[in-house]
Order: sequence, then C-alpha cells, then structure tokens
Amino acid sequence: MTKSLLSLAVTAFILGGCSLIPDYQTPESPVAAQWPQGPAYSPTQSAEVAAAEQGWRQFFHDPALQQLIQTSLVNNRDLRVAALNIDAYRAQYRIQRADLFPAVSATASGSRQRVPANMSTSGESSITSQYSATLGVSAYELDLFGRVRSLTEQALETYLSSEQARRSTQIALVASVANAYYTWQADQALFKLTEETLKTYEESYNLTRRSNEVGVASALDVSQSRTAVEGARVKYSQYQRLVAQDVNSLTVLLGTGIPADLAKPLELNADQLAEVPAGLPSEILQRRPDIQEAEHLLKAANANIGAARAAFFPSISLTANAGSLSPDMGHLFAGGQGTWLFQPQINLPIFNAGSLKASLDYSKIQKDINVAKYEKTIQTAFQEVSDGLAARKTFEEQLQAQRDLVQANQDYYRLAERRYRIGIDSNLTFLDAQRNLYSSQQSLITDRLSQLTSEVNLYKALGGGWYEQTGQANQQASVDTPKG
Repeated sequence: MTKSLLSLAVTAFILGGCSLIPDYQTPESPVAAQWPQGPAYSPTQSAEVAAAEQGWRQFFHDPALQQLIQTSLVNNRDLRVAALNIDAYRAQYRIQRADLFPAVSATASGSRQRVPANMSTSGESSITSQYSATLGVSAYELDLFGRVRSLTEQALETYLSSEQARRSTQIALVASVANAYYTWQADQALFKLTEETLKTYEESYNLTRRSNEVGVASALDVSQSRTAVEGARVKYSQYQRLVAQDVNSLTVLLGTGIPADLAKPLELNADQLAEVPAGLPSEILQRRPDIQEAEHLLKAANANIGAARAAFFPSISLTANAGSLSPDMGHLFAGGQGTWLFQPQINLPIFNAGSLKASLDYSKIQKDINVAKYEKTIQTAFQEVSDGLAARKTFEEQLQAQRDLVQANQDYYRLAERRYRIGIDSNLTFLDAQRNLYSSQQSLITDRLSQLTSEVNLYKALGGGWYEQTGQANQQASVDTPKG
C-alpha cells in the first residue's frame, strides 16, 4: 500500500511538470535584411546611439515643443488609459497565477436546533447543538497536464503585451504632439505671410484704382487687382481658422491647455531636429514596441493551444480539511473532537459533441492570425522607415529648389513692380509676379512642414520617443516578470 501511494505521488509530480504548449519559434522576418537602395535614398550611416535610444529632449531642439511634450506625458488621457491597462492585465495575471496554488481557508460555524416531541424519535422535544472549526483546501486542481500553467502563461504574455502597448502609445503621443506643434507653427507663418500679402495687394489695388481715375489704368486692371485682394482675404480667413483649430488639437493631445509660460519657439526654418540613424532592419525587431507587443500576443495565443490540448485529459481536484467538531462550545478543542475530510474528484471528458476539438482548432487558428498580424506589423514598420529615408534625401533637394524658386520670384517681383510703376509693363505682369511670389513662399512653408513631420515620423518609426534623455536605455532595467 505504501509503495502504491509513493508511486502515485511520484507520477503526479512528474505529470505536474508536463506542458502541452507547443514549442515557440519566432516567425522569420518577412522583410529584406537591408533598407531600399536607389537615387531617392542617402547611404545608410551607423551611429553610436540608435534612434530608439535617443532621448526626445535631444531629438527636438525647440524648448517650447519640449515643454509641450512634457505636459502631454503628464496629462494625456490615452496615455493614462494605457497605464491603467497595464495595472488591469497585471491583476488578471495575478488572479490566474493564484490557481497554481491551493487556496487555504479557515472556517468556524455553530448551530442550535430544537426538535419538537412529535418529530423526535424519543417522543420528547430536544435541543441539539453543533460547533465546528476547520482549516482546509477547497477544489484545488492538480495541474497534471499544464492547463492552469498554460492559462497563466497566456495571462503573463498578455500583461507583457500591455507594457509594450503603453510604450507604443507614448511614442505615438510624442510624435503627434510634435506634428501638431509644427502644423500650428506653419499655419501661423502662413497666416502672417497672407496678412502681409493682403496688405501688398490692397496697396496695389488702391494704386491701380487711382490710376484708373486719371485714365492711366483700365477697368480691367482694376478688376484684376480686386480679384487678387479678395483671393488673399479668403486665404486670410482660412489660415485664421486653421490656427485656432491647431490650438484645439494640441489641447486634446496635451490633456490640458497650452501653458501660459510657454517658452519662446524656434523659427520654423531653424535647426529643429537632430538627425537619427536608421540602423539595420533587424534592429527594429528589438526596438519597436508594437512589434514586441505583437510577439507577446502571439506567445499568448501559443499558450492557449496548451490549455486547449489539456482539456482533452482528465482533471483532478482535491477538497480536504481538518479541524474540530463538538456539540458543546466549551469542548470544541478538547481531545477526541478532531474531524477531517478528504474528497478527491476526477473529471474525464467522454462526449462533448466535438466542442473540445473545436476549441483546439480555434486556438490554432488564433495563433495563425497572430502570426499574420506579427508579420504585418514588421512589414508596416519596414515601410514606414523606408518612406522616411526616401523623404529625408528628397526633401532636402526639394527645399533647396524651393528656396531658389522663392529667390527667383522675388527678383521677378521687384523687376515687374519697377517696370509697372514707370509704365513699361501692364498691371497683368505685376499681378502675375505677386501671385508667383506668394505661391512660392506658401510652398516653402508647407514643404518645410512636410520635411519636419517626415523626420518626426521616421524617429517614431525607428522606435524613438520613449526615453526623455539619451543614455537612459542603459540605465533602465528591462521589464521584470511580476512576482505575484
């Protein structure tokens, strides 16, 4: 008998170490090992500090923008929700992990009951009392086939994915605040340009109207000048509206109003950003939190397969307690009043109309879905970085060409104005020069905005925006497995 009990204990111990979770293997990367090459791309340069480890205070040079980013990290509601999700998933993990251990509880109870004479076997009324105090375990599942451990692993990976989701949320927030800020700055510059252009158009219109009154300019010239004025007024109202809407967008991202003591912004054409190295595509897999989040969810789906497999096997649960039982409170803990209960239960699935097989199939399909999502996340990251690298070189060339165009239009405008005032050229030539100059100046501002947002998006695509200061990556410990 002793040998049988020992064999049963050893068997239970060995089976308790079993796991039906499939061996996890990271899917192969579905992208090339190098970034695209071609005339649109600059040669890839290496650097001592990767983009993901470069602090946002070092990347963004504008003190006003740094102040706004700091404000958003404190007050933004999306970031707050992401942080609360971490706490929620950590709690779920701890709840699931607790099933690995027996839940011990103490119970004390007492009862007194009067039995009437006509219900008593002795023919006399009686009062019975019963008091008990027990300590025991209720319905503890022996995890022989790893079902509980599989569910615990799934909860852990889901919790770890929420950590990466918060990192993704912060990185996206930093980039969104920067892009909204640069849009605000650009729209203010466009509003100021339009305001100055409107004044110039109004002066030209008044000059043309006076010339018409003395018979020098025609009614057509007056009409053309007025058209330019009204067109500028349309743009004036448009940019006035956009500036107000930009403030509203920033307010939502910040989670509060724009600080009254906002630092003095840099000019839009100033040195706004530090250049970040692209590194290698393989490095993105290690640094992009959305990719790490997708892999944790893939591991969670893989663990669910283990739980679905374990459901095909018997499950054994134990209920046991020990304590004292007495009809008299005063003798509850006296000698000879001990009581105990041992109640094992086994559940063996026999017929379930295919639900267990369907559950296993479902868990396998969910894993395949998460594999596809993981690969899609990598492909998206590769595209975002590739687009940013292409934009980096082409925007530099485009901006230089646009600056040259503005300079050429300024020369054209000065010559046209001089010739118009001395009566050599018509008003039409002068208006054309004004429109060309205004249009090229507008394009220079919008092109600069596009360049800045492209660089910000590249910084985000490379995983930048998590650290405030460069060097924190070496100081910050990796996410620890929760201890319970």
